[in-house]
Amino acid sequence: MTLTFYKYQGTGNDFVIIDNRQQIVSKNDTKLIARLCDRKFGIGADGLMFLEEPQYPEDDFTMVYFNADGNESTMCGNGGRCLVAFAAHIGVIKDTATFTAIDGKHEAKIEDGIVSLQMQNVTNIETHEQHLFLDTGSPHHVTLIDGLKAYNVKEKGAEIRHGAPYFEEGTNVNFVEQETEDSFAVRTFERGVEDETLSCGTGVTAVALAMYETGKTKKPEVAIETLGGLLKVRFDKTEKGYENIFLIGPAQQVFKGEIEC
Repeated sequence: MTLTFYKYQGTGNDFVIIDNRQQIVSKNDTKLIARLCDRKFGIGADGLMFLEEPQYPEDDFTMVYFNADGNESTMCGNGGRCLVAFAAHIGVIKDTATFTAIDGKHEAKIEDGIVSLQMQNVTNIETHEQHLFLDTGSPHHVTLIDGLKAYNVKEKGAEIRHGAPYFEEGTNVNFVEQETEDSFAVRTFERGVEDETLSCGTGVTAVALAMYETGKTKKPEVAIETLGGLLKVRFDKTEKGYENIFLIGPAQQVFKGEIEC
């Protein structure tokens, strides 16, 4: 089988995207998905996404996301932004989108290559002595450190990802350093990739909310510098928690190709 694919990146978080509206690839073929994501023997990516037919009449499409290990995963914020850009590229949408992912419904808009993706509301943030924990569509451990540039993210991230209280289920791990009143730098270790990635959308979202929750910033729009570029997170703080959360940043097509499967 000759498979047409697209490669997209959002601040260095890169994805293989397949138009799977005709169900040409099985979601159960974990070996194929892992091979496509393999940087030595495949296309290479942090994850793979299918754009599929909408499940609900109000939707434009369905997002199905897989980690690089081939397993279907929780929500990916940068992936969602890239999929919106892809949907616009193939004419499924124009400049706005409504779609359903594994964590529920999302809305988005795209303008001049910048995609604003609405994330799920967050009602609970666990505050611990050395870190915070919250779920922004995927679980995230957030901790403030000094000396972020020289920090051994892969080693320390793997320790936390596999350690108590996460163990086998694991978590994504974010190391954060404050730069100004409303800007922070972050490096993220992602489960499923099992390594540091250049950017993580749900992680950036988690960092912005965690920094507001702990009073490190008092502004409801936060700039987050990742290794792959700048993202912004805008939100409303309410009595119920955090609502109208938007992850904002670029999403670009890198190339289109074919691969024999």
